[in-house]
Amino acid sequence: MKKKLVLLLVLLLSLGTVLAACGGGNKEGSSKGSDSEKPYEIKWYTIGTPQKDAEKVFEEVNKYTKEKINATVKLTQIDWGDYNQKMQVIISSGEPFDLAYIDGANYVQYAQKGAFEPVNDLLDSHGKELKETLDPALIEGAQVDGTLYGIPANKEAARQTVYTFNKRLVDKYNFDISKVKNLEDLEPMLKEIKENEPDITPIATFKALLPFDFIMSEELPFAVPFEGDTDKVINAFDTDITKDIYKTMHKYFKAGYLKSDAATSKDSWPMDVENWFVRTGGSQPYADLLWTRSAKYEVVSVPAEDPVTVNTSVTGSIQAISSTSANPEKVMEFLNLLNTDPYLRNLVDKGIEGVHYEKNDDDTIKDLPARIENYNMPSYSLGNHFVLYLYEDDPADKWEKFKEFNESATNAPTLGFHFNSDPVRTEVASITNVSNEFYDALATGSVDPEEYLPKFNQKLKDAGLDKVMDEIQSQYDEWKAENK
Repeated sequence: MKKKLVLLLVLLLSLGTVLAACGGGNKEGSSKGSDSEKPYEIKWYTIGTPQKDAEKVFEEVNKYTKEKINATVKLTQIDWGDYNQKMQVIISSGEPFDLAYIDGANYVQYAQKGAFEPVNDLLDSHGKELKETLDPALIEGAQVDGTLYGIPANKEAARQTVYTFNKRLVDKYNFDISKVKNLEDLEPMLKEIKENEPDITPIATFKALLPFDFIMSEELPFAVPFEGDTDKVINAFDTDITKDIYKTMHKYFKAGYLKSDAATSKDSWPMDVENWFVRTGGSQPYADLLWTRSAKYEVVSVPAEDPVTVNTSVTGSIQAISSTSANPEKVMEFLNLLNTDPYLRNLVDKGIEGVHYEKNDDDTIKDLPARIENYNMPSYSLGNHFVLYLYEDDPADKWEKFKEFNESATNAPTLGFHFNSDPVRTEVASITNVSNEFYDALATGSVDPEEYLPKFNQKLKDAGLDKVMDEIQSQYDEWKAENK
């Protein structure tokens, strides 16, 4: 009996030692990400054409993130034209996920509806290094009612629309694009291209740029002038300058400089198809090098406006943590790592070294065929640009120029003001329907503004324009008083 008691005591002591060891392992695994604790899987939705090698790349990503923060990432890319609609369904259904790319008005609306996790405290507790890297203008402009609901991509914080040209055609006809300052200046070149290049569309369909600080979106009428009386909210579509710009676009449309289906076409005019002469786009320092690399032929741009920091430029690329996330702290740890760790940021963006790109002795890189063919990710949507490797043909001062660009921009009057449309939700919905009826046709020049702008503005009034304008003005006045 005595031997049995001794044996039982030995077994109990041994079991206690094992349990203590297991407990210590779990504690250490929780802080260091060891294999003794199951990694948290981050479900991440992002925009862009799904890439063939994404699974291969994220096998490497997950090896790294598991070691660093005990998390893995399940990436789902949704194609460009489907992304916003599918994300609306996912968010509205309450489907659990952790992280999503979001932009502009969508970010503001979803934040106001509680779809995203507030991240101010999370940045302080789990993203300190990330917070230090962010341009203050990004944090200021991306706050909704004083709260940050996502992490803006640290890149160009300002907007500058440019006219971008196919350089082969510029050189062929000896065009002096430095003289292009506005939409009207394009006309002689468009005429020559139309007459001599039957396989080229002179204008790759774009919506005419209007010189206003739009409060909700460029498709809706509510805006503040960049200059003059910046305290008053106006209907941008009921101005002489808009009428003149739309008249120019209509002249170009009638001349055949745009496709006849410009107002309804879903053609995104991919840069790598050389079937256009001029287009507009949002620029950044050395953007022409980036576009040329992607297109595989040379393009060149001139400004259509001066750099300006607007709400849409600071919220143009945001990673938002879903309010359905089971572990927002771990997601912030991932965002902190992604945006501050050059290895991880470049792995997600460029792919695997030796497979998708090669690194030179000076740490610049060059793409291999597998990157273009199988892993061509949209850099702007993935995070901090300032830790991305430079390409061998990139200027050495590229990131310094980005910082100078941001510093050179003027702030738009409404930077940081985000309208809450709940009090006039019905009217905004009706106005949106009216805009859907008229905007694309007018902005592409497909209809005569002399006839259709008055109809547009009358229907906007009938839909409740004045009521919404009054509500925006009231909120705008209150915001300005609080932010003097």
